Amino acid sequence: MSVMTELARLRATATAEAEPVTTVRHVHLEAEPFVLVPLTLAGEACAPLAVLAGTDPATPTLLTVHQPRDRAERFRFVERLAGLLLPHLNERLADTETYVTGAAKEEKSRALLAPQLIVPNGEGIGWLGRLGRLTRLRAVEGPYAVSPDVVLLGKWLTWFKDRSELPGTTVLMAMTRMLAGHWATGRSSAEDSHLASLLAWIAPPAGLTGAAAARASEDPALFPPAGPATDPVFDATTLQGLMAGYDEAANDRARQGFAREMDRELMGQVLPTWGAVWRGIELLHELPEGGHVAERRQRDRTAFSAYGAYLVEDGRPQGRRDQAVGAARRLAGLEEAEQLYQVQRAFDDPLVMAEYELTGEAFTGVVVGRDPDRLDDSGGRPKRRPTVTLRVTELPRVSVSAVVRSPARRGHPAEVKAISPAGRGGFEVLLEITGGLGRGYRQPLPPGTVPEFGEELTFTTLDPAQHPSRLPATENTPWTHGGPPQPYEPTADDAEEVWA
Repeated sequence: MSVMTELARLRATATAEAEPVTTVRHVHLEAEPFVLVPLTLAGEACAPLAVLAGTDPATPTLLTVHQPRDRAERFRFVERLAGLLLPHLNERLADTETYVTGAAKEEKSRALLAPQLIVPNGEGIGWLGRLGRLTRLRAVEGPYAVSPDVVLLGKWLTWFKDRSELPGTTVLMAMTRMLAGHWATGRSSAEDSHLASLLAWIAPPAGLTGAAAARASEDPALFPPAGPATDPVFDATTLQGLMAGYDEAANDRARQGFAREMDRELMGQVLPTWGAVWRGIELLHELPEGGHVAERRQRDRTAFSAYGAYLVEDGRPQGRRDQAVGAARRLAGLEEAEQLYQVQRAFDDPLVMAEYELTGEAFTGVVVGRDPDRLDDSGGRPKRRPTVTLRVTELPRVSVSAVVRSPARRGHPAEVKAISPAGRGGFEVLLEITGGLGRGYRQPLPPGTVPEFGEELTFTTLDPAQHPSRLPATENTPWTHGGPPQPYEPTADDAEEVWA
C-alpha cells in the first residue's frame, strides 16, 4: 500500500467518509459490459450453484443447478452459460479494423470492441478460472462426453483469467478491486472485499456517513454475500432443505416445485449483488478516463483478436501447467506490464504522481528562467538545446544528468544540468530540453516547446514508453534451455481432472 493511500485511509477513518485516491478513472468501461454474479455450493471448490448474467441491468438471466453434486447437471449448467457468453464473444470478433504493425508494416486486423467481464469480487475471478480449468480439457466424445461449447467456454474462461493477471488489462475485472483502486475507506483491504459495505462507504444514503452505512450493509439478511460462497445461515435454513426436497421428491411435478422455489431463493441471493455491481459501474463512469486507458484497451483488443484467431486456426487448449519457456515469457510480460501500468497511472493522475514526489522520483516547480534560443555548439554541428529553470521548495532527489519528463509535455524529455540552492530555502533546477525540437537548429521551434515564465510543471524520472524484454522468440529458444518447446497436446488423463 502506498503512503498516499494510507494517508487517505487515515483521513477516511477520521471523517467516516471515503476519500478519493485518484483524479481520473484508470480502467476502461465498455458501454455493454458482461456482468456475472456467481454462486457456488459451500464445501465444493467449483460446484456451480447459480449465476446471474447479462449485459442489461434490467434484464439479467438466472442460471441455476438444483443438484450441484450431480456431474451431468453441472455440465448442463456450463453449456447454458456458454449459450450466453459465446455469442457475446462472437459478436465482438465479427467487427474488426485493420492496423499496421512492426518494422515490416504488416497489416493485421483486430476487433473494434473487446469483451469485458465484470464480477463482484476477486473470488469471482478465481472461480471463473477454476471453471475454465475444469472444462477446457473435457472430452467431446466417449462415455463422459460434453458439448463442444463447454470445452470452448473453458478455453475462453482460462484466457480471461490469465489475461486478468496482467496489470492494466480490463477484459475481466472485479468490482471491489476497481472501487478500492479509486477510493480509500477507513478500514483494511480485506474488509474492502465486501462489495455492499464498500459501496456504502463511497456513496452512502442521505443522512448517513459512509462508516454508518457500511455497518448497516454488513447484515447478510439484507445484503447477501457477493459470492461465490453463499451465506451459511441461508445454506442451513433454506438451501439444504430445498435440495433435500428436490432429491427426495416423489414425482417430477413435486421436483419441479422444489426447483422453482430454489430458483426464487437463489435469485433473492444474487439480485442485490447484481444491482451493486451496476451501481459501482455508475460511480466509476462519473470519473473522467485517464489518458493511457485507451492505449491499454487497444492492447486488450489485439490480444482478444489474436486468441480468437488461434482458436480457429489451432484450437488446442492451454496446458494444465505452463512449460518453462512459456512461464518465463509470461513472468517477464507481467513484470513489464506492472512497471508500465504504474508509470502511466502517474502520468495520467497528479494524485498518483504525488507518491513519486515523496520517493524522490519526481519534483514540481515554477518556471523562473528560460532560454529558448540556446544552441549547443560543443560538437561538430550546432544543436538546438533550449533550457528552462524551475524553482522548487524541496531538494530534488534526482542526479545531475538524469533524464526527466513532464506529464504536461510528454514529447519533450529533458536532462538535469544543475541543481543549486536559491534564496529562502528553495532550490533551482536547470533543465536542458533534448527532444521534440523539430528539424535543424535554423528552423523555428514547434509551438509550446519551451515552458513559459510562471508555469508550474512536474518532472519525473519515470518513462511511460514501453520497453519490451529481450527474450528470444519461442521458436529461437536456445538448446541450453531445452530448445523450442513442443506444443501442448491434451491427453486422456487431462479429461479426468476432478471438480474440486
